[in-house]
Amino acid sequence: MIFISLLIWLLAVTIAITIHEFSHALASDRLGDPTARLQNRLSLNPLNHYDRIGTTMLLASSFLRALGAPVIPLGWAKPVQYDPYNLLHPKRDTALIALAGPVSNLLVAGLFSFLLKTFFLEIPLLNVLSVAIITINVSLALFNLVPVHPLDGSKILEGLLPDSMAYEYEAIMHRYGFFLLILLIVPFSGTSALTALISPAVNFVLNLFL
Repeated sequence: MIFISLLIWLLAVTIAITIHEFSHALASDRLGDPTARLQNRLSLNPLNHYDRIGTTMLLASSFLRALGAPVIPLGWAKPVQYDPYNLLHPKRDTALIALAGPVSNLLVAGLFSFLLKTFFLEIPLLNVLSVAIITINVSLALFNLVPVHPLDGSKILEGLLPDSMAYEYEAIMHRYGFFLLILLIVPFSGTSALTALISPAVNFVLNLFL
């Protein structure tokens, strides 16, 4: 039973990261930059999007959730690269490319919420799979909206800030963002600052979908 549960959560993680990164690549391609397509990131092959640190962390936290631990799955996939010089409106389009990933995850969660409530509620295996997919996609979406580099939220915030502030914010994030993210993720007194920060939002959205 535990083995089946782990397989279900593995499938849920695979779906979430693949859709997330594919959506980034599709958005950048549609906005005029072929970089992701040339790097074979405009793909639904999950191996093309695996990140050694972020995806492993997402898998580990998801497996803990599958085993019953009260944790929020946290992690990321390999970032999709793009060339802002190929974008017609670099600042705006960069934010749109970043936003595409979290939005796609919320759409997937919404779709499986509909399927769960309409068709899968009385089918145990599909019920559990739907809950896992919804949980992973909501967690991945909201985690990536945190405005710390290299998460999508940092690019979205840059797109909303005035040019001078956006430039300063980008410089700070590229220098210190990853270290700040690790600091936020590392648990203190049994939980991490990031988990405490996003847990209310994750639980709120999950309550809506489930």
